[in-house]
Amino acid sequence: MPRPRKHRRICCNPSAYYFKPRGIPMHQLQEIILDHDELESLRLADFLAYSHEKAAKEMKISRATFGRIVESARKKVADGILNGKAIRINEKH
Repeated sequence: MPRPRKHRRICCNPSAYYFKPRGIPMHQLQEIILDHDELESLRLADFLAYSHEKAAKEMKISRATFGRIVESARKKVADGILNGKAIRINEKH
């Protein structure tokens, strides 16, 4: 049984929660779900150019956990862009 998920500090509030390729109807698209912590990791690592250590402290998680989260987020975004999939950002709980 895995450990319970630790509460993560997330400050990102996007203006849009859905992105899709233009010109393709929704019913023809596969969808990728980007969790809020993954979006926050992208914001800290790529948009604000924080080191993994600094970003992990900001989110109140370990550096290794941050690395796994940002790797997963980057893979999902790349898959969406390269394979023409819709990207939905899960809203905060």
